[in-house]
Amino acid sequence: MSQQTVVKFYDSVINFFDKAAQHTGLPDGLLSQIKVCNAVYRMLYPVKIGNEVKVIEAYRVQHSHHRTPTKGGIRYSNHVNQEEVMALATLMTFKCAIVDVPFGGAKGGVKINPWDYDAESLERITRRYTTELINRNFIGPSVDVPAPDYGTGEREMAWIYDTYRTFKGMDIDAAGVVTGKPVNQHGIHGRTEATGRGVFYGLREACDIPEDMKKLGLSTGLKGKRMIVQGLGNVGSFTSKISQDEGGAIVVGVGEMEGAIYNPNGFDIHEVLKFRKETGSILGFPGATSIPKEQRESILEYDCDILVPAALEDVITFKNAANIKAKIIGEAANGPITSKGEEILLDAGKLIIPDVFLNAGGVTVSYFEWLKNLSHMRFGRMEKRFDQQRLTNLVTMVERQVGREVSDEEKNMIARGADEIDLVRSGLEETMINAYHQIRGVMVEKPLVTDMRTAAFVSAINKISSDYLAMGIFP
Repeated sequence: MSQQTVVKFYDSVINFFDKAAQHTGLPDGLLSQIKVCNAVYRMLYPVKIGNEVKVIEAYRVQHSHHRTPTKGGIRYSNHVNQEEVMALATLMTFKCAIVDVPFGGAKGGVKINPWDYDAESLERITRRYTTELINRNFIGPSVDVPAPDYGTGEREMAWIYDTYRTFKGMDIDAAGVVTGKPVNQHGIHGRTEATGRGVFYGLREACDIPEDMKKLGLSTGLKGKRMIVQGLGNVGSFTSKISQDEGGAIVVGVGEMEGAIYNPNGFDIHEVLKFRKETGSILGFPGATSIPKEQRESILEYDCDILVPAALEDVITFKNAANIKAKIIGEAANGPITSKGEEILLDAGKLIIPDVFLNAGGVTVSYFEWLKNLSHMRFGRMEKRFDQQRLTNLVTMVERQVGREVSDEEKNMIARGADEIDLVRSGLEETMINAYHQIRGVMVEKPLVTDMRTAAFVSAINKISSDYLAMGIFP
């Protein structure tokens, strides 16, 4: 990925903001404050790797402090630079506002290829990065709360938590310094699947609106719709599995680093993932057409109903947008469609469900984890047994009234109290459904707003402006 491509990503985010801002009627000064990044921290720090010392380039950007703490992932990638991190931090602000999560947006990046390092070296890089953030007061449960992103996961979040706790041992809320931690390190059940599950809830809600599907010439409901997913990382794999298993979607194509596969009749995504784990590649999967690495992005142009780009940014541009056959594009990745590419897709009558809404499942469940850390108690602990006993009593009463006994299996299913993961999934589903209809409501109220991304930005800008105006910063 070239430097020019990354700058275009930031420019696309700003273009999306400017397109929406004109529909808000807010003063220019307030809009400028909402748009700009408040704080950008670029660091260079030495880490001993083997027998040599490497200087690591890294960033942390806090876009908006209208709500605190700020929130956003940390990615490890050779493509990290300031413009990319600024773009991602900007998106995080609007993402949080859209799903009513009370954080400002932030993002972090470390310019390395994590697959070039062993676990010991990655731990040193991560702990030193955390130390730099602590020394500049760029991290803390009430300051800035990182999370996993591309190239990072539970392991790195546990290292960040432990490093922070070493410096801030008297902070009783130290576990809230980072989210996406392992469950046994104060994480939360359901966080790993959260972004992919959120994508599923958003796609399902879109497909359940008859008038919108009629405009696209599609039947109502996710069931039976043919789906292509580009990227089988955390987000893409969970989106595929949940859409297939719970939504009845038919996965007909997937793309990955090594190439892509396609079968117009569909395949079992679990078998694809199993095949890749065993062979190291999706290529050669039985019954599917294999597309070589050099042509892997052509999978975006294959026939399907729903296209889910779940990899990196800028994969749909003015060069290939006209070739996209899908009628619904669900942005599971951050910034997969450039602003020029979007113009072409919208002119062709496509429904684009934007990243700033659709992949907000991760930050939503991160919010739940943060609340859990501040309350020092897992969800469901207080009420699970009470609810179970209450429902059991209700079933028993119904049995007496109708003179018929319910089997133990049915009784257990009806009366089961909610575990933490049940509550997390319920909260995520509620959040994604409400946010979708808020965005759609903007399009209904403002006839000049004709696409979901603009509507999502309008919704977010209005919420953020309300915070600034309520604080008295602007007259």
